[in-house]
Amino acid sequence: MSAAATVTALEATFTAPVASFRNPLYSGVQVQLPCPPPSTVGGMLAAAAGGWQHIPDTFRFAMAFHARGHGVDLETYHPLDAKGRPTTPVPKEREFLAFTTLTVWITDQPDRWRSILRRPVWPLRLGRSQDLAGLRLNTTELSCEAGEQHGAVVEDAPGLAGTALRLPTAIRLDRTRTVWGTYRHDPTGTTATTVPGSYRTPTGCAVSLLPPTHPATAEA
Repeated sequence: MSAAATVTALEATFTAPVASFRNPLYSGVQVQLPCPPPSTVGGMLAAAAGGWQHIPDTFRFAMAFHARGHGVDLETYHPLDAKGRPTTPVPKEREFLAFTTLTVWITDQPDRWRSILRRPVWPLRLGRSQDLAGLRLNTTELSCEAGEQHGAVVEDAPGLAGTALRLPTAIRLDRTRTVWGTYRHDPTGTTATTVPGSYRTPTGCAVSLLPPTHPATAEA
């Protein structure tokens, strides 16, 4: 394969023994998502860079996610009253994912992002603030041909498999507006459906760039 038929990317693999991603479409209950929303991953990358001001509005990445298990525990819930004032804390069940792996591919300035992630300004957290993540970094060559869906989180399109999810893509800095998107994800990671317009890893997985997650995208 010629050099022109490949793209160099940074492959960042984040691991965490426990992670939880609350579905923001449900208020007052802890309903879990099977994967992190694009806005969550974009926020983690922005924190590593020191803030959104260090990231171009057009920045994009691709990602895949897998959890080897799940469970339920209890956490302290701090509800607010109708006027936004704190009320009595109460215990509430929380669903969580166990032994999670998030893989992120960055094709724009991969060397810069390697430096950023090796020395993040803020700690790498996957999901809640207490769920710290481990990290492995590799440089990989992506083929300019469509890969298989597997555990990738991809924009919804006809013929794709997995669960259809309505996820936040970008959120304004003042949190007054959210841009939503419809995505597909197979929690088992076994879907072999070809993802049109994607790149392909050496192992055949699809690398499909997601829409920009920068808060500027959510400006009215």
